[in-house]
Amino acid sequence: MEELTVGTRVEHPRYGEGIISKNKLTAYEIFFEKGGKIEITKRNTDLTVLEKNVDAHPQKGLTLSEVENAIKYVLDQNGALNAMVPLGDKWKGGTLLLQPANPELKPKEIPVEAFFHKIVMLRDRLRVLEQNINSHKVLTDEEKVDLQQYITRIYGSLTTFNVLFAEKEHYFVGAKSK
Repeated sequence: MEELTVGTRVEHPRYGEGIISKNKLTAYEIFFEKGGKIEITKRNTDLTVLEKNVDAHPQKGLTLSEVENAIKYVLDQNGALNAMVPLGDKWKGGTLLLQPANPELKPKEIPVEAFFHKIVMLRDRLRVLEQNINSHKVLTDEEKVDLQQYITRIYGSLTTFNVLFAEKEHYFVGAKSK
């Protein structure tokens, strides 16, 4: 939705007609004939623009969309954004059963989705570790390569769990055999 300016006339199905009095970072403050002063989030799709205020100057500073994009960029650069990784359809709603050898002990059931989430979190944290190693200012290139080899072996140990992933692009990949 486009950024609306102060003075724009809008209509809301519940509150009727109103005029935007303040344009905040994430919301509009609107004076409605029926409801008085109400703050409505900019993501609200119930607002209909009746008449734009063409005399008003656009909001100075960043829009909500620009702030969101900046935050996403910073989080992604620091490995803090978790990618959406789909679970294979055949596993959705399933359970993982851990059956002890001792018949007197109860088995443990874990929802596959919960287990899969842990696997994906582990993968994401390994990637952050890789980034930290690669950008480390004190480690020599030789030390970085040595540490990277350990991470590659960890990925190789985790290839058993690739069966859970819906897409091959998300698989764990260890060292390639020559």
